[in-house]
Amino acid sequence: MGGLDALRQFTLIKWLREERQSRKLILFIVFVALLLDNMLLTVVVPIIPSYLYNLDESADVEIRNSSLSPQAPSGSFHTVVSLYDNSVRLSGSNSTVSAADPARPAPAHAPLPRNSSDCPRSTSRLLNENVKVGMLFASKATVQLLTNPFIGPLTNRIGYQLPIFAGFCIMFLSTIMFAFSSSYTLLFLARSLQGVGSSCSSVAGMGMLASVYTDDEERGHAIGIALGGLALGVLVGPPFGSVMYDFVGKTAPFLVLAFLALFDGALQLFVLQPTKVEPESQKGTPLFTLMKDPYILIAAGAICFGNMAIAMMEPTLPIWMMETMCTRRWQLGIAFLPASISYLIGTNIFGSLAHKMGRWLCALIGMVVVGFSVICVPFARDIYGLILPNFGVGFAIGMVDSSMMPIMGYLVDLRHVSVYGSVYAIADVAFCMGFALGPSIGGSIAESIGFPWLMTIIGVVDIFFAPLCLFLKNPPGQEEKIAILMDTNCSMKTRSYTTQGTYYQGDDMDPEYDDYD
Repeated sequence: MGGLDALRQFTLIKWLREERQSRKLILFIVFVALLLDNMLLTVVVPIIPSYLYNLDESADVEIRNSSLSPQAPSGSFHTVVSLYDNSVRLSGSNSTVSAADPARPAPAHAPLPRNSSDCPRSTSRLLNENVKVGMLFASKATVQLLTNPFIGPLTNRIGYQLPIFAGFCIMFLSTIMFAFSSSYTLLFLARSLQGVGSSCSSVAGMGMLASVYTDDEERGHAIGIALGGLALGVLVGPPFGSVMYDFVGKTAPFLVLAFLALFDGALQLFVLQPTKVEPESQKGTPLFTLMKDPYILIAAGAICFGNMAIAMMEPTLPIWMMETMCTRRWQLGIAFLPASISYLIGTNIFGSLAHKMGRWLCALIGMVVVGFSVICVPFARDIYGLILPNFGVGFAIGMVDSSMMPIMGYLVDLRHVSVYGSVYAIADVAFCMGFALGPSIGGSIAESIGFPWLMTIIGVVDIFFAPLCLFLKNPPGQEEKIAILMDTNCSMKTRSYTTQGTYYQGDDMDPEYDDYD
């Protein structure tokens, strides 16, 4: 058996060496990197609000007990606080201190009101968690937002392999910190560190795909598959985190993610050879020049406002559910399951379909559907009422992302130099702005005027932004670029298209892409 296993291992290594330059293997690496990044992004969604609430309640109980029993000998009892329990049990004694009247003992096994273990004791304290949780969630996207302008030009100078591997290393460190952090400060630091790793992985990964998939239709399909990894991470993260946290503990889900990250890092190390520096053969358009392109800004705006809807829901929806539905902890993550499943479906369907129907039209419809879906979220009276609106939110965001990411690469081909690090840095900046402004602003708005008004505001913004996608229908380009893209005798295998789906294909492939099968 040992010889057979060695033979299989040898065959696998031989296959990996032969397929090292395969576009499919590179696509798989980017897929896994985005999967892990977004699992870590969303696995904390159901964990952090209840965990921080638990920390604050535990601290209050300790202060209250020390003030009520100043003469009590040290170590005579320990407080045991259930997350949403209306009583504080004291180990080492036969009494239970009632939250309503701490000075009056109650029977240790007194029955609790219906759903009391799922309802928060203090609604005001719960609402105050909106800002705290929102700032924690926004820290990752804020740091990523600040890092992206440096990562994009860096990939033009040193290539994509080294940044994506650096992203893995930082992501692994962040995951370990999440597993063992027990204070708000350390959790905030872990979340911020994740932003640096995510910036490296997403910008380098998308740029790498755009550089090896030069055919526009194939590029859209490949990016759709890569976004499927993002979608799968968003899909698995919340329910995985909530179930593991409720039944195993906070540390367990992060240790599982750390193990998966090691697998991805080993694959990158063997296939991509990140010790090599491979700069682009031509100098790319400066980042600030791309940022002044109005068509790129419209595409970036669609990515930003589309994703801002779900970003605002992440910290505020669990708290609103706890306040109005007395939802159990494991259900806080399950509530995002319809959005995650539909996002996965949307990115896979419209990765190819958007090219045929017109990516501008696909994004326009998606923005409108996002707007109406989030407006309908507060009308839910239980977790089942969230299924349809959350499904609509996820499906529509999938339409927007799978349309706008390929358009970013096409706009660079049409209007600038075909070097993709900087433009996907802008796309990632747009994505991060949604997830930075969404939780931070959303938490404050939810605390001030309520969750229903928050959903109405972002829904109206998305609906009013949608008509701007009309400008992406036939974006103008440089004359020589249009001639190259539309010349059927051109040696480069690049498909030019209007976003309505008309394209022309070159006959041959440039020799520099012969290695990518």
